[in-house]
Amino acid sequence: MINRLRAFQHVLSCHGTQRPVRSTSRRFSTFRSTQHPARSTFSFLALTFALLLPVLWDQTLAADYPDKPIRFIVPSAAGGSPDVLMRILTAELSKRLGVPFVIINKPGANAVIGTMEIVSAPPDGYTLGYGNIVSLAIVHGLMADVPYHIEDLTLISNCLRVANLLAVNKNLPVHSVRELIDYARRNPDKLAMGSAGNGTTGHLGGELFKAMTGVSMLHVPYRSSPQAINDLIAGEVQVMFDNLTSLSSYAKSGRVRPLAVSGPHRSALFPDLPTISEAGVPGYETVAWGGVVGPAKLPPEIVAKLNREIVAALHSPAVSKRFAEFDTDIDGSTPEQFLAIARRERPRWAEIIKRAGAKID
Repeated sequence: MINRLRAFQHVLSCHGTQRPVRSTSRRFSTFRSTQHPARSTFSFLALTFALLLPVLWDQTLAADYPDKPIRFIVPSAAGGSPDVLMRILTAELSKRLGVPFVIINKPGANAVIGTMEIVSAPPDGYTLGYGNIVSLAIVHGLMADVPYHIEDLTLISNCLRVANLLAVNKNLPVHSVRELIDYARRNPDKLAMGSAGNGTTGHLGGELFKAMTGVSMLHVPYRSSPQAINDLIAGEVQVMFDNLTSLSSYAKSGRVRPLAVSGPHRSALFPDLPTISEAGVPGYETVAWGGVVGPAKLPPEIVAKLNREIVAALHSPAVSKRFAEFDTDIDGSTPEQFLAIARRERPRWAEIIKRAGAKID
């Protein structure tokens, strides 16, 4: 913008000057322009164009966007809840925007590795990714030296909310939350609690459960949900908290035994299962959330276009039906609402982490 204004100043200097001219009054002097009226009009138009050029450029950029494939970073392993849900969403976005979305899984370091891939990308709209309760809130209470801040990202739309399912190995002699608590108290540190990794809602949901019930279970973090679920089925771990998206099919098929859901209300997939709060742990609640983010300084017009398309895609029959199959609530927030969620949740989870005494194992 500064360079454009300097260019305009040069235009003025080339198309007209002003020199002082004495008036007939001895007390006052005036200035009489030597600039031709046509040149004055040209100068006004040049200034207007210089001021409007950035807006026109951004609008043109948004109208042409996108015109090549978009990289989409998921900061967790393939097969987990974020991966499954974002593949559903980006498939519909690809149809709406006319370009492929290339999913790239970058798990590790409590979602830091994948999130840094988004942070360091050019702000041109061709690298987007998944930002969620872990990368935008939990990690800041769990790690002292997170290498990014929320200002290093552009939050575009929170897409979803999903509760966790508390499940146990089918051979464990417990059939309710109360029986699990009693069994764990009689057998301290004998139960292994698997999770999809340090800092996940499964990990911290389990730590909160332990803190609120006074039981002691060994946390075993895995690199992904599928790995942890496989060991839950095999009996290598006996207890697991994980998103309904990941665990529901195994619970319905009888390969694991569901006990309760972590949200504020019962699941449509398991209407007979109580919430953990109902089942004997009053006040217990954990709900995961997440959506689409990009690097900082994305052009506002591109953000607005992406937000419109994401919200429309979420409410399309193709996406809403699939999300419902995983009992995942659709959000579709504005960028401002998404930012407010992240800022509200960060201190809440920092307090939960402190209360539960959670740490990276």
